[in-house]
Amino acid sequence: MLDNNLETTENLNPENTSSDNGLSKEIETILVIDDSPTNLEVLYTTLADAGYEVLVEMDGISGIEQVKNNPPDLILLDIMMPKIDGFETCRRLQANPFTKDIPIIFMTALSDTVEKVRGLKLGAVDYITKPFQQDEVLARIKVQLKLRRLNIELDKQKQQLEERVKERTAELSKALEELQNMQLQLVQSEKISSLGQLVAGVAHEINNPIGFISTNLYHADKYAQDIIHLLNLYQKKYPHPDTEIEEVIETVDLEHISKDLPKLISSMKLGSDRIRGIMQSLRNFSRADGVEKKAVDIHEGIETTLMILQHRLKSQTYRPGIQVMKEYGNIPQFACYPGQLNQVFMNLIANAIDAIDEGVQGSNWESEKGKLFTPENILSTPLICICTTVDRENVTIHIGDNGKGMEPEVRDRIFHAYYTTKPEGKGTGLGLSISYQIITEKHGGTLECISSPGKGTEFIIQIPLGK
Repeated sequence: MLDNNLETTENLNPENTSSDNGLSKEIETILVIDDSPTNLEVLYTTLADAGYEVLVEMDGISGIEQVKNNPPDLILLDIMMPKIDGFETCRRLQANPFTKDIPIIFMTALSDTVEKVRGLKLGAVDYITKPFQQDEVLARIKVQLKLRRLNIELDKQKQQLEERVKERTAELSKALEELQNMQLQLVQSEKISSLGQLVAGVAHEINNPIGFISTNLYHADKYAQDIIHLLNLYQKKYPHPDTEIEEVIETVDLEHISKDLPKLISSMKLGSDRIRGIMQSLRNFSRADGVEKKAVDIHEGIETTLMILQHRLKSQTYRPGIQVMKEYGNIPQFACYPGQLNQVFMNLIANAIDAIDEGVQGSNWESEKGKLFTPENILSTPLICICTTVDRENVTIHIGDNGKGMEPEVRDRIFHAYYTTKPEGKGTGLGLSISYQIITEKHGGTLECISSPGKGTEFIIQIPLGK
């Protein structure tokens, strides 16, 4: 019986240590499993002289243990052996995920094709027929080892490719997200622009009939006054009309009509004036910005926004009306994009209303206050405070509310695109993100949020003058 720790020859074949197709090779190990000492001796000498490291075992069980302890690069396996034959040895090695990729070449004196097919089905890669032909043995081994090296290299490249694909996918996902953000912001801007065009058209269509109504109401009011004066004169000159006229006077309640008709006409005039004011506010709010900045009065934009949101500021079944406290400084007209600033005012004031509405349950309005609210101006009702100031360098706009406030983790993320604390369908998570971009990128300013739970929220806008 041969010793399984036979030393490999020191004289290595140069062919085996060179690079094949660019693949660097170390000394490769071949395990020979055969119960014939003669065969082992012949194969050991042949393989060692060719530059391979050779391990030998004389039965399948010992061979399997050797593979587990020292995995070889290739196995030469005899079929006819004691304990377990070569087929069973091959089956066990192929069943183990740690050894199944080691190529196995069967050695047999059998020439039966059925047996060869059986071995190949079990996972063997080739056959060597006894008696051995040295050149054939080495040629077949060289082919299988080369295939093994190529497969290993292919697996490495596949793994590297998968990693690169993951990295590239992550980069593309990030780029796609940024592109989607830009696209949504462009869509939002286009909506404002389209809204401006739509409102301008609607305003034109509404202003014409409103003009007719206003003009006609003026004349109707004058006619009504003349008719009422004439009726009063008739009643004074003829206090006792005939029975038929008396019955009509009682039926139509002439006294009530005389008092109520001027009130009705007056209320219609007020309604007509309000429609005109609302349409003008919508036109101002939705105006499209040009390429160049335009000098405007920002207080006009704030007032326009408040008028549009008036219906939300009114008292609701679940809360009293929201009072708006305004402290406007002497702000000169300055260059800006007024349409975009109106969009910021709308987002911030609408968010303030939302915060107040969300904080209604269990709220104590007297104790909830934002940074802008002092003991002197705290009201027992929900409150929004808007304050504007100016210095030599900046215009500053404070918009605060005495709503429920925000937790620190929410406050730190409110300017992130798509982040929202509102239920699905109630918000896109883009309003504050777009507002931040408008102030910081379009106007070179800053937008800051100060908030804590139970103490309201304050947004501070700073826009440099002359930029």
